[in-house]
Amino acid sequence: MLSPIEQCRGNMVRVRNLGGLHQAFDQQTTPAVDLTDLLRAQIVMIVSALDHYIHEITRVGMLEVYDGVRPQTNAFLRFQVTMSATMTGISKSSENDWFDREIRDKHGHQAFQHPDNIAKAVRLFSSCELWRSVASELNLTDQDVKNRLRAIVNRRNQIVHESNLDPSYPGTENRWPISSADVTSTLDFIQDVCEAIHTVVN
Repeated sequence: MLSPIEQCRGNMVRVRNLGGLHQAFDQQTTPAVDLTDLLRAQIVMIVSALDHYIHEITRVGMLEVYDGVRPQTNAFLRFQVTMSATMTGISKSSENDWFDREIRDKHGHQAFQHPDNIAKAVRLFSSCELWRSVASELNLTDQDVKNRLRAIVNRRNQIVHESNLDPSYPGTENRWPISSADVTSTLDFIQDVCEAIHTVVN
């Protein structure tokens, strides 16, 4: 089974491959063919890769806490489980499958994309000062990292929830511009953030 960071790296490769597809088509078509939706799809996939990574490190980290591999955190101790899961846990205290299912169920509807939500998730298995530590790894300030991440997530939301339409021109098909350079910069940043998180929580 792949570790969370290995899965994340694989997802990032898939995003880069989509960029390669955009580049190949761009070289074979005229400017009349709009290929920018491939770039927008990359932005969506980049944030999805981040979200999935945080879900996975949180799940694995919490299971490690349950198994005694990691120390308990205050957030872990406040994590709520159902009575059904509690009864299973009491009867099978040496197993963690029930807890794995409970984590997946509780977190399945949550998005771990916004900096505050990511930090909240990480506190379930680690007491590190997440953004301060990540920023140190990236030679940035924690505010710079969080602001950049918020901007990327907002851009993703414009694409997903607003069809990337520019509200300055209501009733038209004018979309916010996007370039390969925008996507590459975003992908590099998110990948660096994930690698930094991997470093500071392990």
